[in-house]
Amino acid sequence: MRWIGSLFGFLSGSVRDLTPIVLVIALFQLAVLRQPFPDLGGVLIGLVFVLFGLAFFVRGLELGLFPLGESMAHAFARKGSLGWLLSFSFALGFGTTVAEPALIAISEEASEVAAGAGAIVDTAAAREGYAFGLRITVALAVGVALVIGVVRILTGWPIHLMIAGGYLLVVIMTSFAPEEIIGIAYDSGGVTTSTITVPLVAALGVGLASSIEGRNPVLDGFGLIAFASLTPIAFVLLYGMLI
Repeated sequence: MRWIGSLFGFLSGSVRDLTPIVLVIALFQLAVLRQPFPDLGGVLIGLVFVLFGLAFFVRGLELGLFPLGESMAHAFARKGSLGWLLSFSFALGFGTTVAEPALIAISEEASEVAAGAGAIVDTAAAREGYAFGLRITVALAVGVALVIGVVRILTGWPIHLMIAGGYLLVVIMTSFAPEEIIGIAYDSGGVTTSTITVPLVAALGVGLASSIEGRNPVLDGFGLIAFASLTPIAFVLLYGMLI
């Protein structure tokens, strides 16, 4: 019976998190638009799926991804090899980003829009190549971002100066980038920090800062996600200039 109580606790937390969203949608649908929900049964079934999915997803992060990321960061710190640590950071950023569902979706949508606007040839091969190139570009950017973030944790460089410098570079690049790529580039910084990438990146930073003497996990362990949001913008702007 203990697992039933735990499941109820997970579900109650998901209900609490989803309630504001449901209330807002219901308010505007019924009171402002004054329209019934289309396919109310399907909406309710989907809501139940979201409820269970969110509960299991959050619990999975707590049991699996967060401890795994922290333990691997501790292990690499104890190993004392900077090369392996940076290689792991890059591979983690690249691998999680390539598999990010939000990035896959926006890459495919961007290829359709680019083809419709005449920026690329409107063929299946061209659209697939454009979407794949965009995904790889963003994944490389996140890999580089984690390397920069890990070096910052190791050296103690001030994060605010690095972030300010990065955005200054982005502003300069925006003036030279094609207009068609600017919006995609700025959105790429947001879609990379989603369901798969964020838990592992945050766990890596906290675990690494906890393993290094003189580093505070609260002050030094966070900030990797900021780099993971910034560098894709610059990389996609460059991608747009080159292609």
